[in-house]
Amino acid sequence: MSKETILSAEDLKLSFQEATSMKEVVSLMPVLMQQTPIDIADILSEVSDDLLVQIFDFFTIKQQAFILSEFPIDRQYEYQQSISKKKFALVFEEMPSDDRVDLYQMLSLNEQNALLPFLPKNIREDVLYLNAYPEETAGSIMNTDFATVQKTMTCSEAMDKVRLDAPSKTTVYYIYVVDEEQELQGFITLKDLILANPNTLVEHELHSQFVYGHVDDRSEEIAAMISKYDLVAIPILNDLNQLVGIVTHDDALDVIRAEQTEDMERFMGILSSASEEMDYNKTTIWMHFKKRIVWLASLAAIGTVSGYIIHSYEDAFEKMLILAFYMPMIADAGGNSGSQSATVVIRALSLGEIKLSDWLKVLWTEFRVSLLLSLCLGLLAYARVAFLSHNMEMPPEFTLAQIGFVISLALSVQIVSSALIGTGLPLIVRVLGGDPAVAASPAITTLVDITGLLIYFSIATNVLGL
Repeated sequence: MSKETILSAEDLKLSFQEATSMKEVVSLMPVLMQQTPIDIADILSEVSDDLLVQIFDFFTIKQQAFILSEFPIDRQYEYQQSISKKKFALVFEEMPSDDRVDLYQMLSLNEQNALLPFLPKNIREDVLYLNAYPEETAGSIMNTDFATVQKTMTCSEAMDKVRLDAPSKTTVYYIYVVDEEQELQGFITLKDLILANPNTLVEHELHSQFVYGHVDDRSEEIAAMISKYDLVAIPILNDLNQLVGIVTHDDALDVIRAEQTEDMERFMGILSSASEEMDYNKTTIWMHFKKRIVWLASLAAIGTVSGYIIHSYEDAFEKMLILAFYMPMIADAGGNSGSQSATVVIRALSLGEIKLSDWLKVLWTEFRVSLLLSLCLGLLAYARVAFLSHNMEMPPEFTLAQIGFVISLALSVQIVSSALIGTGLPLIVRVLGGDPAVAASPAITTLVDITGLLIYFSIATNVLGL
């Protein structure tokens, strides 16, 4: 897209926001109607509900459906409240089946019951069928806009059936071959059909080796398969191996984005779920507060252990104040090391690069990496002590070299310890059946702070005899 097109779209968006009369809106419609559905949705994202209803009347029902599907789900809900159920049912019917059921699930029970009588029987059954699948499963994100042909058909007959079915343009690339019981036999591409001899049987052209998912598979597993095999869509089968839907690449991208957002928020100690994905600017202060306070308050309470440890070594502080001077350096190094290891492990688990059975190998790898890191950072810590504290007063029985050695040794041990904690915690959570991302960065940092203080003061008191 050219820079001029982007600027034009932004100017058009601003013009609709500033429009004060229907006459101004009408003058803008020729330009708006030349845009793609996703651009139209963006341009109209901030107009009032009443104006949106009037603007939609300029488009056909099918165009309205495609544009509405590009709006955020909360705006779709607001739109359906602005018009009659009878009028909305016409638009709802033309929406892609997966977007249709997502919006249906946003409605209250009374709103659902008010909408269903206005829908054709086949649409009503399709919505209720897809709505029955649990959240975060393949069934909950699949759509039914796909084409099927029989393997006993000729390629010419198959083309005629595809034209008759007229499925969504985004899913016509793969045409699925089924038998009389709707069991999936393979697939044929639109290119195959076009290039094949019209009298050739479909069974001679079909691809019998194919990737598929089941309705009960987790949605992120399906998204990972689409990404791994670089698919436009993946067929979804039921327990009888019958084709019941497909998941397209754009739905897979939505799942991956939601999963990454959820993992990142959990890793940073922000409580959320995939179904709770919200626009930052549209989220209230109260919601931001509620998502963050639980972890922070809990960890603040646990953090009192750090204060108890410091209090226990109060005598060591009095004898050697220099130890307090380097406490932040020890804590920061440990926190960074633990967070790095946790991030690497959580990412590898999410992408399927490592399994739980690899736990010993993963710990061994991170242990060796942390040893190298501890050697480098230990030397840097010694140099830092020598440079910053050469004029500092200290007990006559100790030399700066001894104190520098103790601090660098404590930091080195802390690096290794923190790396093992950051590696082990996500693995333990996965073994217990949880999400590794809940081994959040604040939790790792708090645990590392506590162990770091114990390591620091234990080494200092034992080596220096404090």
